[in-house]
Amino acid sequence: MLEKFISSLLANKLIVNIGLFFYLVLGLYTAAHLSIDAVPDISNVQVQVITPVRDLAPEEIEKLVTFPLERECSGIPGLEEMRSVSKFGISQITLIFNDRTDIYRARQLTSERLLTALDKIPAGLVPRLAPMSTGLGEVFVYSLDWKEDASDKPPTRYEQLMELKLIQEYQIIPQLRMVPGVAEVNTIGGYDKEIVVMPDPKKLMNLGLTLKELADVVAMNVENVGGGYIKKAGEQMTVRAVSRVEDIRQIQILPIKYPGSVKPVLVEDVAQVQVGSKIRVGAALKNGKETVLGIILMRSGENGRTVSQRVFRKIQQIQSRLADGIKIEVLYNRSEFIDQVIHTAFSNLLEGATLVALILFFILADFKAALIVSFTIPLSFLFALYGMKLFHISGNLMSLGAIDFGLIVDGVVIMVENILRKLSDKETQTGCSIFSRNEKEQVVKETASEVGPSVFIGVLIITFVYVPILSLGGVAGKTFRPMAIAVIFALLGSLIFSFTFVPVLAAIGLGGKHALRGKQNRLLDFLQSLYRPFIRFSLKYGWFFCSTALLFFFIAIMKFGSLGADFVPKLDEGAYDINIFRENTISLEASVAMEKKTEEILLESFPEIRYVYSRIGMADVATDPASPNEPELYIFLKPKSQWRKINGKALSKEDLEDLIEEEIKLKVPGQDMIFSQPIENRFNDMLQGVKADVAFKVFGSDYSTIYSLAEEIKKLLENVRGVVGLAFETSGVAPSLEVLPDRSAMAGQIVQSSEINEAVSGALGGKIVGKMIDGVRRYDIVIRFPDQERKNLGAFLSLPVRSGTGGILYLSQLASARYEERLRSISRENGIRRIALLVDLERRDLESFVREATEKIKKRLHFPQGYYYEIGGQYKNYIEAKETLKVVVPLALLAIALLLYFLFKNFRHCLVVFFSIPLAITGGIFSLLFSGLSFSISAWIGFIAVSGVAILEGLVMIGAINRLRSLGYDLEKAIEEGALIRLRPVLATALVAILGFVPMAFAHGPGAEVQKPLAIVVIGGIVSSTLMDLVVLPVFYFWIEKAWHKWLIKNV
Repeated sequence: MLEKFISSLLANKLIVNIGLFFYLVLGLYTAAHLSIDAVPDISNVQVQVITPVRDLAPEEIEKLVTFPLERECSGIPGLEEMRSVSKFGISQITLIFNDRTDIYRARQLTSERLLTALDKIPAGLVPRLAPMSTGLGEVFVYSLDWKEDASDKPPTRYEQLMELKLIQEYQIIPQLRMVPGVAEVNTIGGYDKEIVVMPDPKKLMNLGLTLKELADVVAMNVENVGGGYIKKAGEQMTVRAVSRVEDIRQIQILPIKYPGSVKPVLVEDVAQVQVGSKIRVGAALKNGKETVLGIILMRSGENGRTVSQRVFRKIQQIQSRLADGIKIEVLYNRSEFIDQVIHTAFSNLLEGATLVALILFFILADFKAALIVSFTIPLSFLFALYGMKLFHISGNLMSLGAIDFGLIVDGVVIMVENILRKLSDKETQTGCSIFSRNEKEQVVKETASEVGPSVFIGVLIITFVYVPILSLGGVAGKTFRPMAIAVIFALLGSLIFSFTFVPVLAAIGLGGKHALRGKQNRLLDFLQSLYRPFIRFSLKYGWFFCSTALLFFFIAIMKFGSLGADFVPKLDEGAYDINIFRENTISLEASVAMEKKTEEILLESFPEIRYVYSRIGMADVATDPASPNEPELYIFLKPKSQWRKINGKALSKEDLEDLIEEEIKLKVPGQDMIFSQPIENRFNDMLQGVKADVAFKVFGSDYSTIYSLAEEIKKLLENVRGVVGLAFETSGVAPSLEVLPDRSAMAGQIVQSSEINEAVSGALGGKIVGKMIDGVRRYDIVIRFPDQERKNLGAFLSLPVRSGTGGILYLSQLASARYEERLRSISRENGIRRIALLVDLERRDLESFVREATEKIKKRLHFPQGYYYEIGGQYKNYIEAKETLKVVVPLALLAIALLLYFLFKNFRHCLVVFFSIPLAITGGIFSLLFSGLSFSISAWIGFIAVSGVAILEGLVMIGAINRLRSLGYDLEKAIEEGALIRLRPVLATALVAILGFVPMAFAHGPGAEVQKPLAIVVIGGIVSSTLMDLVVLPVFYFWIEKAWHKWLIKNV
C-alpha cells in the first residue's frame, strides 16, 4: 500500500511541486499573522467586585459588606474559587471561574447577583465590577511630569502634581481608552483637585450653625435648571436658570442666615473656601521624586505585545499634542520584553537549524541529500505554525522554544540516508554513478517499503510521548500545552513530508553525478572499521557493558533525589518588583518619605540600575488595594554586560539582590522585602492571591489565633536554609480613633446618632455637596475641616451638634473619643479567614525547602480543631503537574508499547526497544547534576522528549537486525551487520537532535533560563542512549533471542 502511494506521487511530480508552492505561500501568510508573546497566556477567568466603603472599619466591612456579597455570589455556574479582602475604605472580592467559562457570561451572571444583593448591604453602597482585565493585564506604565525648563509650570510641587493629575484625567485617559484592547487606564499619584469649604468650629458654634446646615446651604447653589421653552415673535427660546456657582468667590458670598443685623452671615464668615485636594490614598514616585503614573490595563484575551505597541504609538501622538512643558516617559512596555524573549527563541531556532544543516552535510556527505533534509525544517516549522493558529496559540518562549529541528528531521534523515545507501550499493554493483529516472524511483520505492513502517511508527512514537503534556491542567497546562501542540504539529508535518515531498525531491535530486560519493564511502568505511571490532567485543563480553549501564542507571536514580525540584525556572525579566512591608501604623506621607530616601540610595549606590519607580497605596481603580505600608518598588536594570565586577567576578542577579537588600536595611531600616519580578509578581497574585513564589496560608475563624499560628510558622522558618525574607501580607492591627456616644446625654438632649455621624463624617471625611464645572473639567465641592484641625482632637470634639429642642451642643457633651487597636485588613478564601506568610527563597529549590518546612511545622506546631495551613504559590502548581504526569506518562508508555507490538508482532523486541529509555534517563539525570540545575516540569518534558528519540534509535537498530535475519543471516551475523548498517542513521539522528538543542543549552538572553533544563536533559539523554544503543542494545537483543530460542527448543 505504501509503495503504491509513493508510486502515485512519483508519477505526479508536477502536482506535488505545485502543492508545495501553495503550501509555502499559505505558510508564510500564517507566519506573518501569528500573534507574538513572551509566555503563554496563563490568565484565569476572573471577575473582581469592588465596593467603596467609606465609613466602616474592616471588621464591619467584612460582616456587613463582604460576607453578604460572598454568599450572594457563591453558586454562580462555573465558579471555582473566591477570594476577598476587607480593609478600611474598600471591600474587594475576586471570583475565579473555570477556564471553559466565557468572561462576558461570568460578568453578566455576577452583575445579576449583585443587583439582588443591594438590599442585603448598607444603604448607599454600590458594588461595581472591576475593569475586564487580569493581574497580567498591566502591559504598559508611563509617568507624567513637567520638563525641568518648563516655563509655564505651577510654582509649587503640590500644584504641579495637581495639574498633572488633571491633564492625565481629562486629556490623556480619554484618548488611551479608545486604543483597541485597552480595558482601562488606571492612575496613581498626584492630587485630585477639589474646592474645599473649611469651616471654623468656633465660628459655627457662635452663630448657632452645624456642619450639616452649612453643607445644605452650599448644596442648594450647585445646580442649573431648565424651564422648557417659550414662544416670542414667532421664535422658540429655551428657558434656563443658570444658578450653579462657577467660582470660589460665588461660594464665599452665599448667604447662610440673618442673625438680626443688617448684613447676613455669608459662607466666608464661617469658613475658608479655597482650592484643595482629596484625602490621598495612593502616591507614586520615580527616581526619588513624586510623580503621576498611568497604568494601561489590557482587556482579557488580548495580546500583550500588540496592545502595548498600539499604546506606545498613541502615547507618541498624545505627546505631540500636549503643552511643551509636559513630558510622558515610558517606564514599562511589555512589548520590549516580549521582543527580547522572542529574539532569544528565534536565535536559538536559527542557530539550531544551521547546526543541523551542517552536521547533515558532514554525516550524509552529499550536498543534495543534506539540502533535501534541511528543506523539511522550514516546511515542518510552517506546519507547526498552522497548528498554533488553529488552536489560537501565540508564538512565545514555550511554543517556539521547545521545537528542536534536529528532532523533527529524524525520520527524514533515516529515509534519505537509506536512499543514499541503496544508491551507493547500486553504484558499487554496477560501477555507474548516473541512474535513469526509473532506477531512482525504484530505489525510492524500495526504501519506503523497507524503512517506511519503522520511520512512521518511530516518528509517531516521538509525537505520542508529548501527548501526556496535553493532559496537564491549571497553570501547568496553560504553560506547557502550547509547547506540546507546537512540537506535535511540527513532528506530524515532518512525518507527512517524509512520505510526500521527500520521496519526490529525492527521486529528482539524488542519483546524479555524485562527486562526494567516494568521500561518503570513506567516511562510512572509517566509522564502520572502528565499530565492527567493538560490536564483536561487546557481544562476547556483554555482561560487562550491561552491568556498567545498569550501575550508572541505579547511581543516577539515587542521585535524582538530591536534585531538588521547582515548577519552572525563573524567567529573567531584567527588573525587580520588590514588595516592601513597613509598620502597619505608618501614614502615607511617612511612607512616601521613606520611599524617596530608598530610591535615592539605590540610584546612588548601584550603577547597575537604570531607573526606579514606586507605587504606594491604592490607585484610582483599586484592583490592587494596597495599604500605605505596602509599597511596590520597581527596579529596572542595565544589560548585564554593564554590571560591576566584585573581586574579579561578575555579579549575578542573586548577588545584586543581596546587596540591594543589605543596603536598604542598613540605611533605611524598618522594611521587610520580598523580591520578585513584574510579570512573575502579577502571575503569583492573580493565581494564588499572594505576591510570592511560596506562601504559607493559615486558615481559621478567629483572627488572633491564626495570627499567632502564622507567627509560630515564621519563627520556625527564619533559620531554614535558603530563606532570605519572610513577611506577612496585609495584616495586623493599627490604631483607630473611635467616637463613642453617651446614650444618656443624647436622650437628655433628644439627639439622634445620625446627628453625631454626620458631624464626624463631614468634619473629618468630608461631605461632597456638588461639583464646580470648568470647561470639561469637574471638581468636587467638599465641606470638611482644615488639615490642621483634622489632627486636633480638641477641635474635633468642639464640633456643633443640633439638639432635638433646636439648641446647639458641643460634640464633647454627647460623646467621647478614644484610640483602639483594630484589624487593618481581613483576607478570606472561599469564605474562611486566612493570613499568608510570604517567603523569599533564594539559591534553593522549592521541593526540598517545602519538605523541610512541613516537617518542622508538623513536629513543633499543633493546630486547633478547625485551623489548618496550605502552601500556595508555585509549589502548588508543581505538585498538581507532577501528580498528573505520574498517572498519564505510564499510560502513554503503555500505548507506545502497543504501537511497537503492532510493528514487531512480539513483546520481546518491544522490551529490547524499551530498554533504551532507562539508558536515556541516565544521561539526562547526570546532565542536570553536572549543570547544577534542579528538576522542573521543563526538565520532565526533556525526559519525555529524549525517551521518544531513544525509542526511535532502538527501533531503527532492531528493524535492521530483524530484516537481515529474515534474509537468512544467523543471529550474531545479523546483529553485527544490522548494527553496522544502522550506524550512520543512528549517529545522524542523535547528532542532529543534540545540535538542535545546543543553542538553547548555552543561550544567555532573556528567556534562556526556561529553555535550558529541557535542552540539557535532551542532550545528556541522547548522548547516553546513543552510546548505549550502539553497545548495550545489541547485547540485550542477543541475550533475549538466545533465551527465546532455548525456550522454544525445550518446550516446542
